[in-house]
Amino acid sequence: MRLLLVRHPQPLIEPGICYGSSDLPVSAEQLAQTATALAATLPTSTILYTSPLQRCAQLAQELAERLALAQPVADARLAEIHFGLWELQRWDDISRAEIDAWAADLVHYRPGGGESVLHMAQRVHSFYHEWYARKQEAIVICHAGTIRLLQACHSGLAPAAMAQEAAQRPHNIDHGSTLLLKA
Repeated sequence: MRLLLVRHPQPLIEPGICYGSSDLPVSAEQLAQTATALAATLPTSTILYTSPLQRCAQLAQELAERLALAQPVADARLAEIHFGLWELQRWDDISRAEIDAWAADLVHYRPGGGESVLHMAQRVHSFYHEWYARKQEAIVICHAGTIRLLQACHSGLAPAAMAQEAAQRPHNIDHGSTLLLKA
């Protein structure tokens, strides 16, 4: 049983902006390039799950059409963390005190009054275990934060430990890249 994780294409937003769960599109060109590259390597007989955010859903729809898959299943548990008042703010404009407060409690702090990494880990944990119980191969189009939490969950961690693991390590997950989890 395999879970193939795919990070969405680069969204249309300038660098240095906090965008977590903001619903941003991708350019038609970027979407086509990413879909073309992925379609050559992805399985053609599997279920396709997606974050409902359009930077993922657009890619999922394009891949479903190219690979002749059933319509993608949008699942809110796969969305990126919600940064509350930090959403669409320049990272440089967020107060150092708030950044430090988050760094002091990576698991429980709610950046911008939004969602804690623990809350996100709980919803990702729920998705993972529901998928696992179905014993089905799947492709998941999602976000870097979601991918890191799915990796932590796959290694057997509970939500609090997932959150700690994912929050402590910087990611190097490129837009449009894939990661395979084998169960």
